[in-house]
Amino acid sequence: MKAMILAAGKGTRMRPLTYELPKPMIPILGKPVMEYLIEELSKHGFNKIMVNVSHLPMRIEHYFGDGRRWGVDIGYSFEGHIEEKKIISQPIGSAGGVKKIQQFSQFFDDTFLVICGDALIDLDITAAVRKHWQTGASASIVVKEVPHDQVCNYGVVVCSDDGRITSFQEKPSKDKAKSNLVNTGIYIFEPEIIDLIPENQEYDFGSQLFLDILERKLPFYAINQPFTWIDIGRLNDYWEATQQMMLGQLKDIQMPGKQIKSGIWTGMNVSVDLDRVRIEGPVYIGASSKIEDGCEIIGPTWIGHGCYLQNGARVTRSILFEHTYVGSHGQLYEAVVYGQRCVDKDGNRIKDGDKELDWVTDARESHYYKNNVVHI
Repeated sequence: MKAMILAAGKGTRMRPLTYELPKPMIPILGKPVMEYLIEELSKHGFNKIMVNVSHLPMRIEHYFGDGRRWGVDIGYSFEGHIEEKKIISQPIGSAGGVKKIQQFSQFFDDTFLVICGDALIDLDITAAVRKHWQTGASASIVVKEVPHDQVCNYGVVVCSDDGRITSFQEKPSKDKAKSNLVNTGIYIFEPEIIDLIPENQEYDFGSQLFLDILERKLPFYAINQPFTWIDIGRLNDYWEATQQMMLGQLKDIQMPGKQIKSGIWTGMNVSVDLDRVRIEGPVYIGASSKIEDGCEIIGPTWIGHGCYLQNGARVTRSILFEHTYVGSHGQLYEAVVYGQRCVDKDGNRIKDGDKELDWVTDARESHYYKNNVVHI
């Protein structure tokens, strides 16, 4: 079967990570978010996958290639142009991206699935497609129930008792919400739906195509079945997703590396004396990382490969990307560190009083590392 992963967005709400990474490439437990999706699609027989790309497209294309590592075929549709040898990103909307592929090759010739490339799921996709067929729908949206006080963060789907969609509400207040079913960005379509999308213009599913489907009174249904859905729309969502994954709240996801003690996993070539540091799991320490005596690490905390924590460093419920150096005065609490950028879980820059941090930098600088050996 065929599927499309939406991966063209700029991910502005995920900055600073998306200055250098497209959002589907942001790693969780050492793997890009999109890799988990491809594994799920492959498991359910979706072996032909198109991906629309625009922002930093080569990062996605070089990593996933033609898909053979996952037993699938992957193709790419670029949205933008090159100007003075520089890639100019020009996303054309979620629905516009589907239309462009169909115009090019008539790729979507049977029931197909569209999924946003920035979420973690354990959905029984096979059962969802079966439900789509059983209702005779031309289009279906996989929905998820959320607490009423959270509906303001999502597009709300309103449907009748038999699941037929009757209207939408875009991020309503909890007082005005007519439902607590929200759009998860997982769609199942019949090819004729693409005929409703105009050619050569930016066009969106939620704000345009779905309203057109309702106006034409086409069979349009919500699919509501139990599954875990972790939406990674904002930096806080990313931090929370990492916390949940490390706590084992998404089924079939295992911590990488070797478990050296209850709640502590490491990659290869890690230098740490567990009798001289305080670690409360779950904690992962990446390959070739150095944790000096006297450090304190409270989980869930992810420490990427090649990191270096000096004696006295304190790290609590944080995410450290590869090659992060934390000096002896460093105290990271619910933080995300990426290169020279250090922010709290909501994306706010962390400072030491009124000053920029002088205890977070790149561990590969010569006075920390030389030939992959830590110099103390």
